[in-house]
Amino acid sequence: MNQPQSSINRRSFLSKTAAGAGAGLVLGAPNILRAAEPGAADTIHVALVGFGKQGEVLFNCLKNIPGLHFQAVCDISPFNLKWGMGQVRVHQRSSAKGYADIDEMLATEKGLDAVVVATPDFWHSPHTVKCLEAGLNVYCEKMMSNTIDGARAMVHAMEKSGKLCQIGHQRRSNPRYRYVLDQLINGQKICGQIVNINGQWNRSLGSSQDIGGEKLHASTIVPTDVLNKYGFKDMHQFRNWRTYRDLSGGPISDLGAHQIDIFSWFLGVAPKSVYASGGNDYFKEREHFDNVMCIFEYDTPQGNVRAFYQVLTTTSAGGGFWESFMGTEATIKISEIASSSAIYREDGAPKWNHLVQKGYLINKPAPPKPPPSADAVQAYESKPPEGFDLPGGFNKPAHQPHLENFFAAVRGKAKLNCDARHAFESEAPIYWVNPSALSKQPIIFTPEHLSV
Repeated sequence: MNQPQSSINRRSFLSKTAAGAGAGLVLGAPNILRAAEPGAADTIHVALVGFGKQGEVLFNCLKNIPGLHFQAVCDISPFNLKWGMGQVRVHQRSSAKGYADIDEMLATEKGLDAVVVATPDFWHSPHTVKCLEAGLNVYCEKMMSNTIDGARAMVHAMEKSGKLCQIGHQRRSNPRYRYVLDQLINGQKICGQIVNINGQWNRSLGSSQDIGGEKLHASTIVPTDVLNKYGFKDMHQFRNWRTYRDLSGGPISDLGAHQIDIFSWFLGVAPKSVYASGGNDYFKEREHFDNVMCIFEYDTPQGNVRAFYQVLTTTSAGGGFWESFMGTEATIKISEIASSSAIYREDGAPKWNHLVQKGYLINKPAPPKPPPSADAVQAYESKPPEGFDLPGGFNKPAHQPHLENFFAAVRGKAKLNCDARHAFESEAPIYWVNPSALSKQPIIFTPEHLSV
């Protein structure tokens, strides 16, 4: 097969993925959801619901997308609300109206087109459903909910309303991930048969400590009656909601969901089982496990695949976060961080000279050979695999391509890369990791476990 020249190939690929044009969705199924096209020059009027740490991360990406007008900001924290409104004012040199209550915002604001939801997980479903029912398109952070029924409600609301609902599994729009899947795994089939997957997100103990040991300034305190109205017992729970079982799914959903999502996306199938183990080995007062390890099994057209995943909150050992797809001919290690990504060709696999010549891959200098050692066992040692890097040009803020895809879809110019139904297909198995770890038993998935 004749391959395009490298410069054309990369440029054309990047231009297509800049708006995330429709390929490679969750289980290979096409996504037909688009908004009615308002005209490319029209301004999209946006409300920001939740302006904590993650809300600000998203806003810093949204500022880079032309044609957006931020009309309203909503947050129950007076400090977050004031900060968010100030950030909007600095960016667009006009004010956004502020609200503490989303119902008041939806009843008052006219002319909104879209809402970006970045509230705690247990509010994702109620907030998204309200906005969809109000006729608005929604970008909602992952997980979809802290419960599988909450996630189901979001799918039903999206499909009943006919509006767009993108879930924030941002790797779905990441040019590096899309390039690896479309060009290398599916296109060139460089892995051969994928047999195993590894993934991890390890955080150091220092970055995992509870927030709020310091004395809070009066301006940052949310009144107790407001906290209670919105499901929080006190400020500690408000600031550390990820550690409470009624408010989140814990580390496996907060961190692991991003990567377990990639397993199903790249393989094109849902897992058939999960077996998990977890514990409170350091943070003994927390409700959620401080570390979780799990094994998913997949039945693909090429054969069985086992995927091991771990999330640790007590050590950053092993290089932080990445996923590794291991095949009979190659292993692809991929991450949102370019320096953590690499490709290794197995000894005996077909050479990749043509892929290097055409710009699909870049030769990576071989590491120096270690000197002979008396304690090395060489009789059963495999020959080190040959290393390669991806071509450049795939770097943007992590969330920006996914947000760009959403607003391109609102304009009718693209298909969503991760709508609520496809996100649910990927997330449903994750809701069963903690139950498996708690019961110390594997869970064999039935349609009832995974169906909407």
